[in-house]
Amino acid sequence: MSSPVTARGGIIWAGVGMILATLATFLTPHLSNLDLIVIAIILGATPAWWSAKKVAMANMPQMIALYNGMGGGAAAAIAGVELIRASAGHELSNTVQTLAVLGAIIGTISFSGSIIAFAKLQGLIKKSLLFNKQQIINLGLFVFLLVLGAVIVYIGSVPVIVIILFFLVALVFGVLVTVPIGGADMPVVISLFNALTGLAVAFEGFVLSNAAMIIAGTVVGAAGTLLTQLMARAMNRPISNVLFSGFGAAEGQEASDNAGIEGSLKPIDATDAAIMMAYAEQVIIVPGYGMAVAQAQHKIWELTRALIERDVRVKFAIHPVAGRMPGHMNVLLAEAGVPYDIIFDLEEINAEFEQSDVALVIGANDVVNPIARTDPNSPIYGMPILSVDKAKNVVVIKRGKGTGFSGVENHLFYADNTRMLYGDGQKMAGELLQGIKEL
Repeated sequence: MSSPVTARGGIIWAGVGMILATLATFLTPHLSNLDLIVIAIILGATPAWWSAKKVAMANMPQMIALYNGMGGGAAAAIAGVELIRASAGHELSNTVQTLAVLGAIIGTISFSGSIIAFAKLQGLIKKSLLFNKQQIINLGLFVFLLVLGAVIVYIGSVPVIVIILFFLVALVFGVLVTVPIGGADMPVVISLFNALTGLAVAFEGFVLSNAAMIIAGTVVGAAGTLLTQLMARAMNRPISNVLFSGFGAAEGQEASDNAGIEGSLKPIDATDAAIMMAYAEQVIIVPGYGMAVAQAQHKIWELTRALIERDVRVKFAIHPVAGRMPGHMNVLLAEAGVPYDIIFDLEEINAEFEQSDVALVIGANDVVNPIARTDPNSPIYGMPILSVDKAKNVVVIKRGKGTGFSGVENHLFYADNTRMLYGDGQKMAGELLQGIKEL
């Protein structure tokens, strides 16, 4: 799963494992409510299969967030059933009740948080919600949630209304934690909620004495945790900063203060940019979220093939947090047919920019901003970036003059070796392709 080359096979094997685990359930002695189990499987599998077949690759982050939320919600529902059984007099040990409560908290937060992440990615929630004393309120809710959980475990048999209140507080907490987070932090948020869902499933596996749930949940939880740490490190920001800072609320705004920026924005038309690329020895293409929005990946691959036909070496440079989910750019490029052997991550490609004649940036912003190396006062200072500014020539495809997620003006755009190609990403890629074909 750690390599794009083998990830597809890994997913297939994971699916086979889940099918076998589901089929094994039917071998359980004295299994009851078989008809309800079959109906539930059909009701879940049918819309999931249909939606997965129909979803556009550009909308894959929303799908991942939604399915992840369903996993967390399912784990929380299992916990809810067990806690209600305990309230009705069914005896559970303190250990089992503690694990059920922890699974309920984590699963419910993952469920409501993932739904908010889905709504943000889908454009249903367009702005980050920030208000006074937000973190104090969140902390108070979390403490109240822990107190309710402790009461449930300590008393053992509590009124159902307490359990309902417990779940409502967890739902609200998940919402309030997620609504302030900006869109470009979604890769970290999705991987974090993925880890939480896995952990919740593992806890409920202990509650049900289900080895498959324990194993699957532990693997997902561990992988999600490692991925979250890696992506936060790629942004040079602690996870706490991603969750609680409200960073990036000004995403896409026009920068009003260009103090300290030398140079000016220099437009270029598609014909001149096409000539520059056609006669280059090496071109590095840097995709970002803007490519996903414009759904330009297919045109970019056509452009790449046209350059390769002219004996131009073409490589793709991918930043770890480009896009709105882990591996977003890799998924889009793979869907367009770009071979894996010309796609490189930051560490592999950065040294090659100095030897490249042209770097083509499409829809990337903060991850190519050289101020991350030089200005300690910048919110993106210290973030590893793609060294696009070191290429001999830089062409940036951009819809307008808005800033990136951080709200910081990009110094790369004002550099002497940079030219701005304004317009929709797909349209501009098409014009570049046409320009190269006409040479």
